[in-house]
Amino acid sequence: MREGYEGTGPGAITPDGCAVELYARLPVYDEPDIIAAAVPAGAHILELGCGVGRMTHPLLARGFTVTAVDESPEMLARVQGARTIRSTVEDLDLPERFDVVMLASFLVHTGDTEVRRGMLRACARHVAEGGCVLIQREGEDYHTNLPRERVDPSGFTLRMVSAEPVGDGVNSVRAEYEFPDAVWTQTFLARPLTKEQFEEALGEAGLRVDKYLTEDRIWVRAVRAETAGETAGAAQAAPSM
Repeated sequence: MREGYEGTGPGAITPDGCAVELYARLPVYDEPDIIAAAVPAGAHILELGCGVGRMTHPLLARGFTVTAVDESPEMLARVQGARTIRSTVEDLDLPERFDVVMLASFLVHTGDTEVRRGMLRACARHVAEGGCVLIQREGEDYHTNLPRERVDPSGFTLRMVSAEPVGDGVNSVRAEYEFPDAVWTQTFLARPLTKEQFEEALGEAGLRVDKYLTEDRIWVRAVRAETAGETAGAAQAAPSM
C-alpha cells in the first residue's frame, strides 16, 4: 500500500486503496457516451488506469479497440475482450501510438506532482499525430462540498466524508461505499487543481486543451501543443452530453 492510501472491505485492495470487488460492482454512467462523442468512430483507445474494465467494456461494445493498462493484476483479470498490459501509468513506454489516450478516474489529481507529470508525459508520448488525449478532472467543489452523500439508483450509498489538508496543497480524502451486503472505504491523496493549474500542468507535458467536453469541465479533450486546430478561444465549455 502506498503511503497515504488505504482501503478496507472484502476482497483484494490495490496499492492506491481501490477495492477490486467494489469497482466490479460500480455502475457505468454517461462516461462512454461522452468519450464516444469526442473521438472518431472505431478509434484505438489506450486506456490508462482501466481498473476492472468499467469503461473498457462499454467502449468495446461501441466498436472501439481498447488497450487497457493497470498496475493491479487483480483488476486486469476482470477485463475481457481487450488487450491488457500491467504497468503503472507513469512508467508505460510502448513502441506504438494510439488514436486516443485516456486518463480517467481523476488520476490527474494524484497528490504526487512528479507522478502527475509522469502520467501526462505518458499520455503525450503515446498519442498519435492528429490524435487526442481525454482526461477526467475532479469537479471544482469536490474538496469543499463535504460531507456529501448520494444514494445510487442501483442500490448503494456513496459518502464523500472528508478532505483534510496534509500539506503542499494535497488533501487526504475519505470515501465510503455502503451496499446492502458490504461496506468499502478508501482513503487517498488528491491535489485540487484550478482550471489554470490544470492547463499549466498540460503545458508542462507538451499538451493543451482542445475542448472542454462538459459544462462542468470535468471531461477534457487535449492535443499536442504544436497541433494545428482550434485556437485558445475554442477551449470554452461545450454543452454537456
